[in-house]
Amino acid sequence: MLPPPAADAAETLTSIRRLVVVRWWVLATAAAAVLTVPLLLDIALPAPPMLAAIALALGWNALTARRLAAAIDAAAAELFSQLCLDLVLFSVLLFFSGGATNPLVSLLLPPVAVAALTLPPRLVAAVATLAVGAYSLLMVSFVPLPFDDPARATRLHLGGMWLTFVVSVALIGWFILRMTATIRSRDAELAHAREQALRDERVLALGTLAAGAAHELGTPLATMAVLAGELEHDAAATPATRADLALLREQIAHCKRIISGLAERAGAERAEHAERMRCDEWLAVVHAGWLDLRGDVDCRLEIVGTGATPRVVVEPTLEQGIVNLLNNAARAGGQITMRAGWDEATLFLEVRDHGPGFSEVVLRAGGSTPFPSHASGSGIGLLLTRAAIDRLGGRLTLSNPPDGGALARIELPLARIAL
Repeated sequence: MLPPPAADAAETLTSIRRLVVVRWWVLATAAAAVLTVPLLLDIALPAPPMLAAIALALGWNALTARRLAAAIDAAAAELFSQLCLDLVLFSVLLFFSGGATNPLVSLLLPPVAVAALTLPPRLVAAVATLAVGAYSLLMVSFVPLPFDDPARATRLHLGGMWLTFVVSVALIGWFILRMTATIRSRDAELAHAREQALRDERVLALGTLAAGAAHELGTPLATMAVLAGELEHDAAATPATRADLALLREQIAHCKRIISGLAERAGAERAEHAERMRCDEWLAVVHAGWLDLRGDVDCRLEIVGTGATPRVVVEPTLEQGIVNLLNNAARAGGQITMRAGWDEATLFLEVRDHGPGFSEVVLRAGGSTPFPSHASGSGIGLLLTRAAIDRLGGRLTLSNPPDGGALARIELPLARIAL
């Protein structure tokens, strides 16, 4: 038999903990009833055996609560045994207080309802069988309650039935509400996981294509570099032409450096020998490297971190994600501000431009799906950026500040990226 999934085991543990909490209240109420009913209603109850059963149940509940305090999951058999214990306890208390004639006999139903909500069918059938069996035995074997006045007995029975109905409704309603909230939370987590899986699948496909493109572009770039070098040394070339050719060779060399590591960056995990740098130095290198390619852009870097500067593992995919944000800001136009800082737990980075701002479509689904290709790019920059940030446990938020422009903010846990 396969072990239960982790999510189901965690939900089972949650159900047991709720059952333990409810049991505290039920046992306290039962003890108070055993002690006060003879005085308030003039009904003789065999208090010693009933209080002994309650005391045993209290001890078991305390041991269960202590044992489950550090647990992270539980098997369905554990919940099944807890529900069976409740049925046995109620049956013992009912045996000493009138059996099936006691209007509180309907308290045998809530454990069956909880089992139906949380347990597999065969265990639900077992709990239901135990409840029916206990009810059947209580019809023929019990300690009768002494009543001399039939009319008074009828009134007390009706009052007890009302009380049982109220308690049963409260218990079943509380459990159903809690279970419904748990199910909704799990559905939301599953939807997020499916969305993440689809995004990762698209990113993996892009990584495969990138590796193939890197292999195919090597030869054309090498050819262009050779031709640019020959033209630069051509005696007929003017100084302005040589300067342009030198810049062209520099850009070609930069492209070759990018594609030389593209296959490795397309999804490889962080290696143990990965480069480690001070956070401010790493961001300065990224900023300067990007400016070398976009010399016509006005972009300033601000470092506002508090405390000691952390050392981070240089993540190529994260670096490329930052470059994507900077490229988007450059296309928007206006001055760009790259602002970074940190505290004890988080590193944040903001890229702010003064263009027209993000559209509603981008704000609503930015980074979740690739956008259609446009004149300035392929429409996958935000998708790749979000994928890199999510892989590191971070968060990307997009907004339009009140004073205009667009703001992209990255928050990363230092525990995942720091040395």
